[in-house]
Amino acid sequence: MSRRLRSGDPCWCGSEAKHKRCHGDHRALRREPVRPGEVGPVRTVPDGIARPDYVGGEPPHSAPLQIFTDPEELRALRRACAVAARVLVETAAHIAPGVTTDELDAAAHAAYLRLGAYPSTLGYGTYRKSICTSVNEVICHGIPDSRPLRDGDIVNIDVTAYIDGFHGDTSATFPVGAVGEPTAGLIHSALDAMHVGIEAVRPGRPVRDIGVAIEAFGRSRGYGVVADYGGHGIGRVFHAPPHISHVEDHRATTLMVPGMVFTVEPMLNAGGPDHDEWDDDWTIACVDGLPSAQFEHTVLVTETGHEILTVVAAG
Repeated sequence: MSRRLRSGDPCWCGSEAKHKRCHGDHRALRREPVRPGEVGPVRTVPDGIARPDYVGGEPPHSAPLQIFTDPEELRALRRACAVAARVLVETAAHIAPGVTTDELDAAAHAAYLRLGAYPSTLGYGTYRKSICTSVNEVICHGIPDSRPLRDGDIVNIDVTAYIDGFHGDTSATFPVGAVGEPTAGLIHSALDAMHVGIEAVRPGRPVRDIGVAIEAFGRSRGYGVVADYGGHGIGRVFHAPPHISHVEDHRATTLMVPGMVFTVEPMLNAGGPDHDEWDDDWTIACVDGLPSAQFEHTVLVTETGHEILTVVAAG
């Protein structure tokens, strides 16, 4: 395992200050703890928009490995991913101090419907919102509610769109108003960690390579890399094999082959790895109260490397 940057080491940014006085300054990173607000009613989707099979039932407990080489399937997959990317961009435009995460959910919901897509999270098991919104120390699966965003917060918006029989999944972490440099560094490092992992995607290699690359990068900057949640296969099924660990995992021996599609979505914690689940049975938050940041793309393994699918379509 690679060595983690220590608090007394020179900071990774090149400032020559100790890490604990620079991007590892916990006093500058810490915010008032996030508390759950009121969750609003379920939003409706017109009958003319196709729903995934699990809506109104149970998500599948197991699914096959998904590999897509048919041009028509790939066309549909690319469309679903482009729609997810567009919803993320349009939702992020509403981020500002005073805006509630439920208002972000409303903006995302409207964007899905305008684009002819179903929000994949809406009705996935007990989840009843169209996006996930994870604020500050919330690592993932935060439920949009009545809590207003505050200047200096960060928020991850996780979008999954279902259209033409396929799911496309993406997320990004955004600053709310003005954030300090230690917080900005965490966001930028999470983005870099995702791209480091994506660069490890190539046919013939085990998926373990992705976690090895991400963990080494995150630790080199003094961050904790979340091990308990990872990426997943996606396509016709929302969550499917292979599991994509973002830390080194010797069990992750599945070989990447052309046509395999999965998400790369590392979560970096400014502090320790310990986390709790809220009473809502979804929200995962850091025990130490320090922030966590995440970015996610859906990625296709190609004959020569990889293709990022969750990008906004040209035009």
